[in-house]
Amino acid sequence: MGGAGGMGGRGRTGRPGARSAVEWLVSVAPDPDACRWEWERGPLGVALLPAGRRWDVLILPGELGRTTLDVLNRRVERPGPVLADFGDARVGFFVPAGTAARWLGTGVRGAGRGSWIVVPHPGRASGGVRWLVPPDGRGTLTDPALLELAMHEAAAGLAGEGEERGE
Repeated sequence: MGGAGGMGGRGRTGRPGARSAVEWLVSVAPDPDACRWEWERGPLGVALLPAGRRWDVLILPGELGRTTLDVLNRRVERPGPVLADFGDARVGFFVPAGTAARWLGTGVRGAGRGSWIVVPHPGRASGGVRWLVPPDGRGTLTDPALLELAMHEAAAGLAGEGEERGE
């Protein structure tokens, strides 16, 4: 996710990198000032951002997505940004632009060029969507091949748990 500078200083949130993460995210917005306004003053604290410019999002069902993130966290120091929505029903992994158009996978939805994603401020929680892994401001994305391997491992683990419970 090649992006806006390094980790940057501390933003208004006091979290290192939050300001550079904001700049990286708004770099894809048609109107960066309107995006910032929505985060700062909008009633929901979220903004709509277009996918397919710097990143796509692969959206997994909640349990598979959370387990996949657990596997990724054991494999890499830090995956790319990851969002969860209402009650963790869906988990979205930020991957390189163009990935969604090439992705084939049952139960996985892709948001690429022509799609819009609801994105909270990287330094704050919002009502309906939250960061499980916030953007780092450097443009780090999850490698799609690594994500696929983690998904397979997660699915196998979930299938094994289901068999143990007699499902």
